[in-house]
Amino acid sequence: MADTPPWPWVVLLALGLEAAIGYPAALARVVPHPVAWPAALIDRLERLWNRPSFPDLRRRSLGIVVVLLLIGLSVALGLLVQRLAGSSLFGIAVVALVATTGLAQRSLHDHVAAVLAPLEAGDLPAARAAVAMIVGRDTDQLDEEGVAKAALESLAESFNDGIVAPACWLLAVGLPGLFAYKSVNTADSLIGHREPRWRMFGWAAARTDDLMNLFPARLAGALLALAGGGGWRVMVRDAPRHASPNAGWPEAAMAGALGVSLGGPVAYEGVAADRPVFGEGPSPDAAALRRGLSIYRRACALLWLPPLLLGAILIFRR
Repeated sequence: MADTPPWPWVVLLALGLEAAIGYPAALARVVPHPVAWPAALIDRLERLWNRPSFPDLRRRSLGIVVVLLLIGLSVALGLLVQRLAGSSLFGIAVVALVATTGLAQRSLHDHVAAVLAPLEAGDLPAARAAVAMIVGRDTDQLDEEGVAKAALESLAESFNDGIVAPACWLLAVGLPGLFAYKSVNTADSLIGHREPRWRMFGWAAARTDDLMNLFPARLAGALLALAGGGGWRVMVRDAPRHASPNAGWPEAAMAGALGVSLGGPVAYEGVAADRPVFGEGPSPDAAALRRGLSIYRRACALLWLPPLLLGAILIFRR
C-alpha cells in the first residue's frame, strides 16, 4: 500500500461516519469540539495584537502572522496524525475518524431540523430560539417566513463551509488541508469582519478564506442545483450580487431550486442591513424549509460520488 492513505476512500469513510454519528453529545461534554482549539488561540491573539493604539499597517501585518501561524500549526498537526496513523486499514480508519471532526453533515441537518419542527407546529417563539442558534441576525421579531428564510440561508451557506469545502481540502491535501481550512474558516468567522475593529487585523483571514472557498463554493452551488432539479439560472445570475465572492453561490442555488426569494433586509444587534435578494419567488415558509432540507440531504449524497468514483479508478489502475 502507498505511504499515505488512499484519500478518496478516507473522504468517503469520513463522510459516512460523520453522517452516522456526527460529534456525539456525550463526547462533547468531555472533550470540546476541536474547532474550539483554534478559536481559543485566535481570541487570545486578537486581544494581544489587535489593539486600537497600533497603527493600521501593524495590525494588518499581525493579522497575516495569525493566519500563517494557524496554517502552520494545522499542517503540522495533520502531518503528525497521518504519520502516527500510517496507511494500514486501521490507520485509514483512524484518519477518517479524525477527519469527521472537520465535517458537519449531521450537525447542520439536526440544527435546521430543530428549527423546522416548532415552525411546523406553529410554535414561533421556539422556532426563533432554535434559529438563533445558527444565525447571527436578530431573531426576536421574525415571523414564520423570516425564520424559514434565516434557516435556509444558513443551511445553504454552511453546506459549503461545513461540508463541501472541508471535504475538498481533505481530498486534495489530506488532514493538513482539512485542518488548515477549518482554522482559516474559523478565523474568518471570528475576525474577518468589515467593522473598524477587525477590518485591518482580520483582512488576511477574510482574503485567505475567500481564496480557499473559490472552487468549493461553486461546487456546493452546483450540487444544490443538481439535487433540487433546477436553480442554475438563478445561481449564475444572482450569486455575484453577494458581498462575498463565494457565499452567494449556494444561497442563490437554494433560492432557485426552491423557487423562493432569499436575502433582503435583516438586522444585527438592532442595526439594519440591506442585503441583495436571491431568487424571484415568494418568501419561504415552513414547507419550503422542509423541501430545502430534502435538497440538502440529496446534495450531501451527491458529494459522496466524486470520492467513490476516484476510489474506483484507483482500484482499477492497480
